[in-house]
Amino acid sequence: MKILIRNLARTTTEAELLALFEAHGAVQSCNVVLDKDTGLSKGFGFVEMPKPGEAKAAITHLNGLAVAGFKIRVKKSE
Repeated sequence: MKILIRNLARTTTEAELLALFEAHGAVQSCNVVLDKDTGLSKGFGFVEMPKPGEAKAAITHLNGLAVAGFKIRVKKSE
């Protein structure tokens, strides 16, 4: 399942995002979307988790969590 994470701090790294989601199960891929001109985070990213049950648990537990002072929004990617 592909998961969208919004409202990330511009300083949040892929490693930090990966660590958040790995606490809830296996992670297939993880990426923070970067601005191609500046190389800085655009404030959102995607995580893919192969097991739907683990993905749903991660969404439930992480949505609304404060990360680096920002309340992240986590949902299934459309």
